[in-house]
Formats: sequence, C-alpha cells, structure tokens
Amino acid sequence: MSAVAQNRPRITVHVPEPLQVFLAAGRRAGTVEAVTDGVSSLGHVVESLGIPLTEVGALLVDGRDAAYAHVPAAGEVVDVRAVARPQEVPGAPLRFLLDVHLGTLARRLRLLGVDAAYENEDIGDPALAALSAREKRVMLSRDRGLLRRREIWAGGYVYSDRPEEQLRDVLGRFAPALAPWTRCVACNGALAPADKETVRDSLEHGTRASYDVFARCTACDRVYWKGAHHAHLESVVEWAVREYGPAGAGRG
Repeated sequence: MSAVAQNRPRITVHVPEPLQVFLAAGRRAGTVEAVTDGVSSLGHVVESLGIPLTEVGALLVDGRDAAYAHVPAAGEVVDVRAVARPQEVPGAPLRFLLDVHLGTLARRLRLLGVDAAYENEDIGDPALAALSAREKRVMLSRDRGLLRRREIWAGGYVYSDRPEEQLRDVLGRFAPALAPWTRCVACNGALAPADKETVRDSLEHGTRASYDVFARCTACDRVYWKGAHHAHLESVVEWAVREYGPAGAGRG
C-alpha cells in the first residue's frame, strides 16, 4: 500500500444479506473495510462498493442516522440498511417505467392494472432517466448504472432475471394497487368495454363466431377477448390477487 493510501481514512461498512449481491465476490461476507479519500460523501462510498442508493433504506454511522452527504472519518463504522418493504414512494401516484430488458414484466404489471410504461427500444440511459423525472415514475431496471443517475425520480433494482420472480419482487416491494384486466398489455392504455358490432372489422371470422364479450384500448384501439391464452393469464391474475390483494397496500 502506498503512503498516500495509508494516510486515507479507513472505515468499516456492514452490508446486510439482501444487498451483498452487489458486492464484489471477495467482499460478500457482509463486512467491508473501505479506504476513502477523505472528501467523498458516504453515499458515493456506498455506490463505489456497487450498491445502488435506490436499494438503501438508511445509513447509520456509529449507530446514528447519517445523511448520504456525510463525509466519513477514519474509524467510523457504517451500517447500510436495505429499503423497507413495502416501500413508500411519496410525492406522486405510484407508477413505473421499465427499461428495454423488462418487457415481460411490463406486460404482467399491465395485466394486473398497474401503470407501467415501457420502452421496447433502447433509447439510452439519459432519456430513460429524464422520462422518469418528467413523469415521476419509479425506474425499474437491472442496470446499476442507470439507477445511479441522479435525475431519476425514484428507482428499484430488479433482482431476478426470471419474470415470475420479478413480478413477485415488484409487487412485494411497492405494493401497487391491482385492477386486473383494465390496461392494454401492448401500450399501457386504459381498456373499455366494446360492443361486438363496433369491433367486428378488427376480428377474424372464427373470433366473431366464437366470442361475444370484448374490450378495446382507448389509446391504441387494440381489441381484447377471452381467447386461447386466457386461462394462463387468469392464473397469473388469480395468484397476484390472492397473494397481494386487489388493492395492494392502497397506494397508487
């Protein structure tokens, strides 16, 4: 170690098990000895360990609450606390923005009536962060770099790469109000009942002959009915309502 490094403040950081996934492989025992530069904020130090601040519920220094802006001093002991679940997101109705890699999750959230904007093209991190801020949407992503952008309104790391587990994670963490079958899974628009005659031109002959109950998106005009995939979708809805309730925690 150089003489410069030896003179820098050394701190101890305790990281709880849920957040240890963000640490380098050799640091996942939960306790990290970190060397700081003496001027960077505690928030910057935590991020430098790989932990997005969107996943941090509180920081304690020597047992006392500390702000992200706190500049750690030599010998301090830092406890990082994960966000509480369900997590409150004050300041705006609860709604989400998902990046290009979370298309299936976006469609599942919309199926449950959750407002979930989604970009099916990679518009870039700056544009996504700006959209999150402009529309006050919680940014959901598995990209730590995106979640570190200061301009996002709020964010949440999606821990799994499996859509079923992703959905469970988001519903358990944010407890959005559920209103199944009220949103278009294609564009996130609101669905409204549609008379069969008004949507006839949008239907194949077999569909016209077999179904009588329809809904149509008020934004993109897509038509919905209880077709071949309905049983699977119904199972997803039944599970979500059973586990998390039709109104979640009453937010959103």
